[in-house]
Amino acid sequence: MHPPAAPATRDAQTAHAASAAHTAREPQVGVVVIGYNDAAHVTTAVRSALAQGPAVREVIAVDDCSTDDSAELLARLAASEPRVKVVRRRVNSGGCGSPRNTGLDRVTSPYVMFLDSDDVLPPGAVDALLAAARGAGAEVAGGLCVRRELPEGRAVPWEAALYAAHAVYERPVQRPRLVHDTLCVNKLYRTDFLREHGIRFPEGRFLYEDFVFSARVLAAGPRIALVPDQVYVWHVRRSADRLSISLDRAGITNWRARTEACRLAYEILLGAGQKELARAARGKFLDHELRMYARELGLHDAEYQRAWWAHTRAYLAEYDASDWAHNPTAPGRLIGRVVLASPEPRDLPRLRDLASRPARLLPPYAHTPDGMPAWSADLPQVTLEPLLTRPVRLLPLAVDAELRPRARAALLRLRLHELYGRVAQAGPEALDVEWRCRDTGRVAGARTAAALTCSADGGWSADTPVSWAAFSGTSGAGTWDLRVRVRFRGGTYREVTAHARTGAGLLRRRAAFGSRRALLLVQPYATNSGALALRVAPGLRGVTSVVRARLHRLLHCH
Repeated sequence: MHPPAAPATRDAQTAHAASAAHTAREPQVGVVVIGYNDAAHVTTAVRSALAQGPAVREVIAVDDCSTDDSAELLARLAASEPRVKVVRRRVNSGGCGSPRNTGLDRVTSPYVMFLDSDDVLPPGAVDALLAAARGAGAEVAGGLCVRRELPEGRAVPWEAALYAAHAVYERPVQRPRLVHDTLCVNKLYRTDFLREHGIRFPEGRFLYEDFVFSARVLAAGPRIALVPDQVYVWHVRRSADRLSISLDRAGITNWRARTEACRLAYEILLGAGQKELARAARGKFLDHELRMYARELGLHDAEYQRAWWAHTRAYLAEYDASDWAHNPTAPGRLIGRVVLASPEPRDLPRLRDLASRPARLLPPYAHTPDGMPAWSADLPQVTLEPLLTRPVRLLPLAVDAELRPRARAALLRLRLHELYGRVAQAGPEALDVEWRCRDTGRVAGARTAAALTCSADGGWSADTPVSWAAFSGTSGAGTWDLRVRVRFRGGTYREVTAHARTGAGLLRRRAAFGSRRALLLVQPYATNSGALALRVAPGLRGVTSVVRARLHRLLHCH
């Protein structure tokens, strides 16, 4: 058992407020902004740092030998703003680590933050972090980062559970989940702490340099203060002409770089005697990295799949028995055990669904010769026996879904699979169904309930209508994810997503009519994780925009 985090008491809150007030009178923070060929955004990033107010003593803008107008724009800004210092590197580093180190070397402030040229600091970010660091005497203060998908604007919080409330940890081992937050940009660091421990980023073209830097920080055992405030906006531009290094996952090089960064992070923590954090880092790889890339594996060609599989097997062979012992049927661990047990890629659609969130374990449901649940008949060593005792609310339940569109409505047909007798034991009663907009979170109409009936082959099925009227108007435009709640006897339930059936004509784009005969273009489709989702474009303008977007994607791909 670890001691609990220090609570955010009224006295602590008062101290935070007093420290924040003092911050306004005493500049304390240097913000290192790095950029390469990002003239469209770099000055916006720098201005967001300056807008933090007098707490920011200096903004070190490091241009990594850009060939566009970045350096000239930064020079103009520096001429009118004395807090801006521009450093232009003579040779491009090919990564993010070297320019951050260059900026860190120039910082004269007691505290330092890092900011990428295509992101921004939201108002109040520096004050919130500085108040927490000073109030707790912490070497590191962290806050909530939000990933904002552009141009849609959808905001997704990063590791939100870590930043649900004010907390202070004397040592990182009190909160092993900290290893999951590998970002360096949503944190404030005491500059002398980084320099005293020689904490720097890997140099050159090193992908996922944050992983290594964050491991070095945790290995040094700092006191850490966390705040629930939003302190960083991470812009994700997937349609950009030049993808960021971490988003460009087209080749196997990216996966190799990611596993190498994870290996180094583990070795750093283990070498510092942080055994529990090192173990948590390996668990994080299984739960996050492995699941994320397994979901995308079917999008690549056979050559990539074979290379990915061989490399992953070699990496996972470094794990020991204790790395696999905890929660052996957790999705990431189960995926890893299947990969280790087979020399060639196999069961990719099934692994993709298992990697989804929440996980879905699709049939077939095999047994070992002695009757125990197993991944498949030819991999009996990959046991699923713990599924027999896991609570039903944690089981990787599989629900199939097929949408049969018609002009004014559609029929949604759902099927719940049995899972080694556990579903029947729990007593499934009904499915609650809703369509939720991915960008806004809005629910189309009301949640509908559909009673489950037993099927002849041992599963359960339910049908429910989908009215296109709920998607009418401009608020109906966008992508809608199907969310299903399986309700069991006694009030227990399990939230799931539904596996998209892909039979002939099921995912075809169709014209439909909403309220007042409003025209809709509707397309059911399977997401990267195999779940059923729906694209809706209302009205003639919406239909035209969908066609234009499709043409843009085709041109962009070629």
